[in-house]
Amino acid sequence: MSELERPERLQVMLSAEELLAVENWRFEKRMPSRAAAVRELLRRGLAADGFLTADSGVKSQDFGVIGPGSSVEGKES
Repeated sequence: MSELERPERLQVMLSAEELLAVENWRFEKRMPSRAAAVRELLRRGLAADGFLTADSGVKSQDFGVIGPGSSVEGKES
């Protein structure tokens, strides 16, 4: 059995309205899954707050919150 690419699990409780907002955004952006949509929203939120530096050449299929080569305040990967 191969190792999971994303071995960490995060559970989030949402209201019906919050879930509807995520689902509407997901379908509008044609995201492949709810998890991918949440990761993308987290990535965008962190980037908007100046926490992440955007990488050049990152493909939308990656949908990672923090990808290879990303820098996090004060730490280079």
